[in-house]
Amino acid sequence: MATTRKAQLSGLKAVVKEQAKEQTKEQQAIAIPGEASKEKGRVKIVDKQGRAYATGKRKNAIARVWLKPGSGKISVNGRELKVYFARPVLQMVVNQPFTVADRANQFDVECLVVGGGLSGQAGAVKHGISKALTYFEPELRKPLKTAMFLRRDARVVERKKYGRAKARRRYQFSKR
Repeated sequence: MATTRKAQLSGLKAVVKEQAKEQTKEQQAIAIPGEASKEKGRVKIVDKQGRAYATGKRKNAIARVWLKPGSGKISVNGRELKVYFARPVLQMVVNQPFTVADRANQFDVECLVVGGGLSGQAGAVKHGISKALTYFEPELRKPLKTAMFLRRDARVVERKKYGRAKARRRYQFSKR
């Protein structure tokens, strides 16, 4: 009697495993629409307008980025890149993913950035553009990953502690 129950249980387990495999295959096919890619089964992820969307973060800044094929026009919060990021260093930071991927002046970018300062916002836009490029062209993932543009830079300002002037700075000590 015990052997028949074990046999029934093992048979049920096999059936459940097969059903789970079939469900996951169906879910994977439905979950990610787009064209198939050679890059480890990654697919192109775009919306109805043919744009790739990604969010980038750096310090306290959050950038929402839409990327589509075009002439290389980049607008940040409704303004041109050179107007919003006036410093050439920040413009260079924003354009780094395109130079690494060798896709300069091939995509139009529209960004909405909130929070942080200009440096953090430029880093957030760079992160968002890098992620959007990998969604639009999955084969670009490798060069962008080796340049470490897909990694979220988690460094933020350390909080101020009580009994201290700043995060680590102490008040001056007087022995006498």
